[in-house]
Amino acid sequence: MIYKLIMLFQADVTWLNVFRYITFRTILATLTALCISFLFGPWVISRLRALQIGQYIREEGPASHKPKAGTPTMGGCLIIPAILASSLAWSDPANLLVWVVVFVLVSFGAIGFADDYLKTVRKNNRGLSPSGKFSLQVCAALITAIVLYVYPGLDTRLSIPFLKNITPDLGLFYIPFAVFVIVGASNAVNLTDGLDGLAIGPTAIAFTAYVVFAYLAGHFKIAAYLQIPYVGAAGEISVICGAAVGAGLGFLWFNAYPAEIFMGDVGSLSLGAGLGAAALVTKQEIVLVLVGGLFVFEALSVIFQVGYFKLTGGHRIFRMAPIHHHFELKGWPEPKVIVRFWIISIILALMSISTLKLR
Repeated sequence: MIYKLIMLFQADVTWLNVFRYITFRTILATLTALCISFLFGPWVISRLRALQIGQYIREEGPASHKPKAGTPTMGGCLIIPAILASSLAWSDPANLLVWVVVFVLVSFGAIGFADDYLKTVRKNNRGLSPSGKFSLQVCAALITAIVLYVYPGLDTRLSIPFLKNITPDLGLFYIPFAVFVIVGASNAVNLTDGLDGLAIGPTAIAFTAYVVFAYLAGHFKIAAYLQIPYVGAAGEISVICGAAVGAGLGFLWFNAYPAEIFMGDVGSLSLGAGLGAAALVTKQEIVLVLVGGLFVFEALSVIFQVGYFKLTGGHRIFRMAPIHHHFELKGWPEPKVIVRFWIISIILALMSISTLKLR
């Protein structure tokens, strides 16, 4: 909104032309969200502590996590408003794709809020039922998928890294595919949120990669040169991704080991879904598997663990799933697990960006 207000005076004040550049507004969005998180972080932590909204630690979890019980959670109530305020301030409100991503962040944040509320305030340690939570996620993702399907600036073909001449057209099957991307990304980030700063660090790294993808997809000449799908309106999504990076870094200040606050489902579900939505609107859906490779690995570790446990009648592949708990139980200190996983995320993000030239 600030961007539109400034543009009213652009004709009379020539230096205001700088606000027309997406790169400049992305930087502003990142810094704005970062400042909001910094400024309001202590207040949010104190309010959550006063309301006794503390983290519940499962009995079957690692014994080293017991002291974390009662640490303020629902930190997504800081992250999501910071992203929304910054995004709406510096992006173009006339861009439909901006509102699509905003809808995803808000709807999945609301689902996570309801789950966290039941766990912490209502003292129902199970929260929403798994089927109820999944159904709500599918409904929100389905609305998003239908909007993207009918949006004239997007087609239903997939861009596959390394194979520039192979672009399969999903047609109507694009809708269930988009639902899978959003819901899958949401739950993968949620599963990764098990150690101090473990989820928010890789999430900020992944959104940084999509700042690049969104900008390039929205630039006709660069998209043509790189032979990636051109989506004219996708450039504005880099502003939202930048805001997510800033809000994530600001939150990490308080979430770093030892954490003063956890993001809760309100944060992890919405950020994961927002990442999936960014992948869809930039037509870089397949690359998300590489950008968010750490999240994929965490989710697969749970799937394999549960499947193997049922098939073998009680045997396990890992000492505990998700995989980060396995390394904890092997004796790795928590900060070592976190930093090493961050390093992996940075490597994967760089590899994903390199695919732009390997088509």
